[in-house]
Amino acid sequence: MISLEAERRRLTTAMTVAEALRSPHWIDAFRSVPREVFVPRFSMRTGTESRVYREGDDGYASAVYTDTSLITRWDTAGTATSSSSEPSLMARMLEAFSPAVGPVLEIGTGTGYNAALLCHHFGADQVVSMDVDPELTAKAREKLAGLGHKPTVVTGDGTAGYAERAPYGGLLATCGVERIPASWLAQIRPGGTIVVNIGIGVAQLTVDNNHHASGGFLPDTASFMRARPTPEHIAERAPKYAGLVLHGSGQSRTFSVPAPSDTTELLLHELIHTESLEIAMRQPEVLSMSLVDDTGTAIHGLVHPRTGSWARITLNGDDSIQVVHEGALDLWADRLSLLKGWIEAGRPSPDAYRLTVESSGEHTLRRDRPEETTWKLGKPAE
Repeated sequence: MISLEAERRRLTTAMTVAEALRSPHWIDAFRSVPREVFVPRFSMRTGTESRVYREGDDGYASAVYTDTSLITRWDTAGTATSSSSEPSLMARMLEAFSPAVGPVLEIGTGTGYNAALLCHHFGADQVVSMDVDPELTAKAREKLAGLGHKPTVVTGDGTAGYAERAPYGGLLATCGVERIPASWLAQIRPGGTIVVNIGIGVAQLTVDNNHHASGGFLPDTASFMRARPTPEHIAERAPKYAGLVLHGSGQSRTFSVPAPSDTTELLLHELIHTESLEIAMRQPEVLSMSLVDDTGTAIHGLVHPRTGSWARITLNGDDSIQVVHEGALDLWADRLSLLKGWIEAGRPSPDAYRLTVESSGEHTLRRDRPEETTWKLGKPAE
């Protein structure tokens, strides 16, 4: 039987070879901190199948050290609310997180595994970890203590930060946000670092003397569970609106347009499952989905829950695209325009962009190639 320690060494070596891990202190942290302590039970997806593993199950050791996210908690609607993130992504974010001084603030305690890695490097007295869910923080606190770590673990809304231990040398968020909260900027020392998933990218920002933040993005796309304001919060998710997309009518209008590309199916896939950072950041509230109706026809949908706007998009046999839409926003036209701009720019990856966040909360996204383009994104929603 393969031991957990052997699997831990194997995964750490693989991440080092892939250069997700580079620094000796983070390599040592991943070799030393046992992930299994924090995920005694989890669900892992392989292809289209999902399996639940428990400590002691056959295959548990290999599964727990698979380089993938392990789901550990769901809300009442069935949406995952906590997980142990993909280790290689954790490693890349930790490598990007390099504050010269502490303390450091983690937003999104989750299982506590990432907090343990932070404790291993910075020392538990320099780590503050925050999560909105009291059950998660209680369990993480217990598991961390079992490994000899006693960081400050706080229950509360992470988007507000934790002023009691500020100023921080850096902030690492293991949850996603649509915009950087102004409270985070106010709690970071000048020269401090913020590493956070925003849109479908991971931003690495430096805070200046005026509590503005600016910086770039890591190369790869990423999508974390969104920060929740309360433990009871039910996240908006696309399947909730499947019936509306499949059967909605009313005042909608239907029209066919010539396919804007010879590779129509690829375009529709990119339209719905975008890998464009600029689209994700400029349309942060738009949900997307792909479904199959009773006749076996592929249906694509876009929904903006706040305004009730939606669009149903199907590919006709003559390679034209049929669109049914309704609401204050023309989601099809808006998304198509954004997608065309991204394609014409050469489908740039997240590291082609830079983000500036003013202390007031105003966000500006800039793409430097093929020519400089700037978008004002506004402030976080109140």
